[in-house]
Amino acid sequence: MGHARRRPERLAEKLRKIRNTLGLSQTELHKSLGVEEDIPYTRISDYELGKNEPTLIVLLEYARLAGVHVETIIDDSSELPAKLPGTVKYEPRIQPRSKQRKVS
Repeated sequence: MGHARRRPERLAEKLRKIRNTLGLSQTELHKSLGVEEDIPYTRISDYELGKNEPTLIVLLEYARLAGVHVETIIDDSSELPAKLPGTVKYEPRIQPRSKQRKVS
């Protein structure tokens, strides 16, 4: 029998705060994250309600969009900056992730 891994207690709250502070609807956030082909837009609500937890790739996209380190989102003891996007700069993506995948 396996053990469930620990989940950040404040993750849902922080994801909701990122969206609200950026002034985006859930549908707009879904598009801004560039995950339209990876997850349904309704998953954003699930993340914000704590029903589901985003994949690492989706968390990275949240961090890029918010201009914060992924650690800031995940670590319950870290606070998001009051103003978003923050000051963390990521290398720009060449193209959306979904188009980088190899087709088998």
